[in-house]
Amino acid sequence: MRPAVDVELAARLRAAFVAADFTADGCLDLLGAPAYAALARSETVPALRATGGGSARETLLRLFLLQCPVSREAAEAAGLPVAECLAAGWLVAAPTGTGAEAGTDSGSAPGAEQVRATVDVRPYASDIAGTDDAGDAWIVSDLGCAVGGAGGIGSAGGPAGVERSELVLGVGGASTTLANITVRRPVRRVLDLGTGSGVQALHAARHGGQVVATDVNSRALHFTRLTMALSGLPQVSTRQGSLFEPVGVELFDLIVSNPPFVISPGGRFTYRDGGMAGDDLCRSLVAGAGEHLEPGGYCQLLANWQHVRGEDWRERISGWLAGTGCDAWVVQREVQDVCEYAELWLRDGGDHRTDAAHYAARYAEWLDVFEAAKVEGVGFGWITLRKAPEGREPVVLIEEWPHSVEQPLGPEVERWFARQDFLRAQDDAGLLDTAYRLADDVVQEQVGVPGAEDPEHVILRQNRGMRRATKVDTIGAGFAGACDGTLSAGRILDAIAQLVGEDPVALRDRTPGQIRLLVEQGFLLPADS
Repeated sequence: MRPAVDVELAARLRAAFVAADFTADGCLDLLGAPAYAALARSETVPALRATGGGSARETLLRLFLLQCPVSREAAEAAGLPVAECLAAGWLVAAPTGTGAEAGTDSGSAPGAEQVRATVDVRPYASDIAGTDDAGDAWIVSDLGCAVGGAGGIGSAGGPAGVERSELVLGVGGASTTLANITVRRPVRRVLDLGTGSGVQALHAARHGGQVVATDVNSRALHFTRLTMALSGLPQVSTRQGSLFEPVGVELFDLIVSNPPFVISPGGRFTYRDGGMAGDDLCRSLVAGAGEHLEPGGYCQLLANWQHVRGEDWRERISGWLAGTGCDAWVVQREVQDVCEYAELWLRDGGDHRTDAAHYAARYAEWLDVFEAAKVEGVGFGWITLRKAPEGREPVVLIEEWPHSVEQPLGPEVERWFARQDFLRAQDDAGLLDTAYRLADDVVQEQVGVPGAEDPEHVILRQNRGMRRATKVDTIGAGFAGACDGTLSAGRILDAIAQLVGEDPVALRDRTPGQIRLLVEQGFLLPADS
């Protein structure tokens, strides 16, 4: 592709895509759920079987998603300005008969001129349920990297002679996770640090007045510009550089980053390896975020961190957060031992496809580095920071939560910080003077011997958000059930005390801690919230 992006040509391509319904919903309708899901696993046979009819949508799907050559005639019939696409580098001429094994378009005459795509173009539904982040979009990435990642590409090089280390990936599980946990609210300025093909910048452009996308890889910035032009989002600008270097002392209302967080022996692959020792890249990103946030601004990122022998991983992350001036919520989602971790990324790098001696040497290199640093495992999770007002002690929660959560989680992330603000402002008397309501998604479970008069314990469980569960006694369950926003917590406790014959003062004295926990975890909400 040429360095300059022809915005007018991109607009014509977008019009052709829309006319043919070459969109995320359109492709799902055409392929059906099983074939569509198979694409995410890099399995193309079901999609090939479903796209042999020669319609415009089928042609575009074969050309840009399945990387099959199609006849020039079919491409033009699909609405593509083929001559301009050839000149601009979106398409190149393909030798006659190329790709017959994969099934080129079936209606072309023998010897007909064929074209193939030089990039993956993946229809992408950028809508996040429950938000204003909506609209059809298209993610542009390197061939073979928009569906199923880059693990199947050999380590020697990528498409069209591109070095494997410089590949630009499309939408993957990590980018989808970050998009789903991001707080979506109208903001003035957004920074997408380590943009890749522009997935996070695309989402941010739906609710941000100005978006700055940065990356160390100039190819990634070019692909981001293609993504934005094709999706009709002109308010995204790109800058090259590492970490916060490209933005100097500028401030943002939202910073998002799916950084190259992989802890590896070296910086082989720009898209995944940070090139710093251990987890220093993620530490540096967290440590510097506060200096680039407006008051109340959020920074949200995915990260890996080392579990070092003799060190609590929570203390390690606490060290990253110290001095940032930010409230923080850190969630560890998964931990892998060093062998699992090395094997995962060796497969991603294609090393499993090499000879046994090469694979063994690479494997040993990873284990040597981990052993030298006393690393026993690697954690993966989410980090959300929010710039706290000057002079206020930050609230920090670092927890492990490997269980399923509701997606998108962004609204719950914002509500969590709002609940911390409420709790910070309340002493025990204030908690008791407040009226609460039970969250709509909470159910009660009782555990005990069948036929017993009273349960052994009662569980309150959320069906939304983080889907937490917490154990309460019968008084706690009765209290939570009575919270409908009409009476203060203190008055409800007084009524319960009278009902069970307990001293109301004693009950008031021992309950604020439980109220605080139920509010923090989202089981109880202030009635006026």
